[in-house]
Amino acid sequence: MISFSRPLFAMLLEAVALLGGMSVAVAEDRAARKTAPPGTQTSAKTKTLEAGAIALQGNAPVKGFDIYLLGFHPMKEHPEQQMEVHHYCHQVNEDFAQCVLFDGNTKDANMNGIEYILSEKLFESLPAEERKYWHPHNGEILSGQLVAPGIPAVAEKALMQKKMNSYGKTWHFWNTGYPGGTADKLPLGDPMLAWSFNRDGEAMPGLVERRDRALDISTMEKRGDRAELRQLAHPQSGVDDLKGKFGRPTQDIPGVLDKGRAPPQGRRSTPSSN
Repeated sequence: MISFSRPLFAMLLEAVALLGGMSVAVAEDRAARKTAPPGTQTSAKTKTLEAGAIALQGNAPVKGFDIYLLGFHPMKEHPEQQMEVHHYCHQVNEDFAQCVLFDGNTKDANMNGIEYILSEKLFESLPAEERKYWHPHNGEILSGQLVAPGIPAVAEKALMQKKMNSYGKTWHFWNTGYPGGTADKLPLGDPMLAWSFNRDGEAMPGLVERRDRALDISTMEKRGDRAELRQLAHPQSGVDDLKGKFGRPTQDIPGVLDKGRAPPQGRRSTPSSN
């Protein structure tokens, strides 16, 4: 879920090397899938065919999905159905990215969704009817919930800065499990439109904390480190779409504002004379 150019990504990789040679591999194997689809074990013949395909066929369309982000999604029509989501993204250009979503980061993780990312500029070009499918990203960034595991803090912060004010359109095709719910063994039913958390308290108790313990990180520390990004935040569409639908108290995140609550540009409120 990002928006940055290849030259910047190269710079981030250089920062990784300079700051101790850390890599995304640091975060691997810490979030194995919990749901396995039914089926017989892969046969020797199938493995041979796979090996031949690897040797003879190209995989150009998937080679670019090398940006790893970890965050959370509630389903828009069922806000309490929410989960940890592993994004593997490819930046197509400065304004558009596409991501494949998984329920873990190990080799046997299930692919359970897709996400497309638009810059603010492209989002503003969409017709009004289309905008209801696109969730805002500032809440994910400024809350500290969205992370890029395995890269130094300075590189992660630069990445998040480039993603400020962007939007995502996310569909989950497979319910592979969520806290308090039962997983489907196979992709069943209609795809589900996912949304973003835009207030403290919207995430189910323990959801973020479990992720933080697994990765040995602190969402609150990341929030504090990203506080200066608030000055870049613009009011976004969709911040209030799930307001009041979580059945527990919530609080605004500083810097995260719905367009419907923002004063018109160029106008300032004045004290009443009454």
